[in-house]
Amino acid sequence: MLNVLTIADRLDRYIARNVLAAIVVVQIVLLGLDITIAYLDDLGDVQEGYSALDVLFYLIMRMPWRFYQYAPVAVLIGALIGLGSMASNNELTVIRAAGRSLTRIVWSVMKPVLLVVIVVLLVAEYVSPRTEQFAEAWKLEQRQGEGAVLTSRSGWQIEGDTIYRFGAIRADNVVLDLTRYRFDERQLVEAAHARRAYWDNGEWRLENVTVTKLFDDHTEAQSYQQLPWKTELTPVQLERLLRDIETQSPSELRAYAQFLQSQGQQADEPLLYFWQKMLMPLTMASLVLIATSFVFGPLRTVAAGTRVFYGVVTGLLFKYTQDLLAPASTIFGFSPVWAVLIPTLACAAAGIYFLRRNG
Repeated sequence: MLNVLTIADRLDRYIARNVLAAIVVVQIVLLGLDITIAYLDDLGDVQEGYSALDVLFYLIMRMPWRFYQYAPVAVLIGALIGLGSMASNNELTVIRAAGRSLTRIVWSVMKPVLLVVIVVLLVAEYVSPRTEQFAEAWKLEQRQGEGAVLTSRSGWQIEGDTIYRFGAIRADNVVLDLTRYRFDERQLVEAAHARRAYWDNGEWRLENVTVTKLFDDHTEAQSYQQLPWKTELTPVQLERLLRDIETQSPSELRAYAQFLQSQGQQADEPLLYFWQKMLMPLTMASLVLIATSFVFGPLRTVAAGTRVFYGVVTGLLFKYTQDLLAPASTIFGFSPVWAVLIPTLACAAAGIYFLRRNG
């Protein structure tokens, strides 16, 4: 009995090792291709103070984010290549003849994927948001020189009866080019513009402010050197608002969604990216089922290159379906979680169907 269990464990480890090695190789190839294409494209940004070597360093700093983006495709193609190579060498045939069920083989493939999932979630939460911020700040500093104004992009925000437009927020929590529109029952009653706002001892202060009040028959404008800015927005919330939402961590996306909901606004976009990150284990598991069904199902007799081609097509269809369902969730009013779950469940159902039909 002990020998049987030992052989079974060795088979599990052998399958897992082959699949994990293929996933790692595919990820390295994808990252290499991506950084090469991006490097050639970004060479147009070379200028005094920002050399071709700086472009390469900037792209290397962004690799954690690229690693996260390519992880599902790497899992799909890696599982196809790992299992496909074993099928080509008749190893899977021998393993099946030894009494291993398809379910047990699928579980053996899932084990290294669980490790990949853990690494991807840790990168998404703790690594890529920080490296993306640092990379963008470093690039701006190199291009603008010493003392550069490090900013996040502009954006809009609603708070109660007030709409804000922010030009940018600097790394030192200074907001630039702030415009505020105040309404009374959908009637614009006041517009104000401040050259900048800064965070001082737990509250905001506006500088170089022009306030225009609108009445039925006239307007009144006044200028102020400084004014207090009463708002619930903190520097952290503003930074989340103005930073690229895709690169934010799951905890940041959840906090941002809760803030928007507390303001009576829709939070579909941050919730969509939140669920994409949190449901990554299910996504990768469904792609593994598809990959396994390709090897044991309709593609078991085709060449390895054909399997990889179908794997790439499947990965692209999966991604495009999610991208199409994202705006659909807003238009038709269903939860963003379904924009993530529908293609995931469809992949899992197709994989299970082919496996059962050929099992």
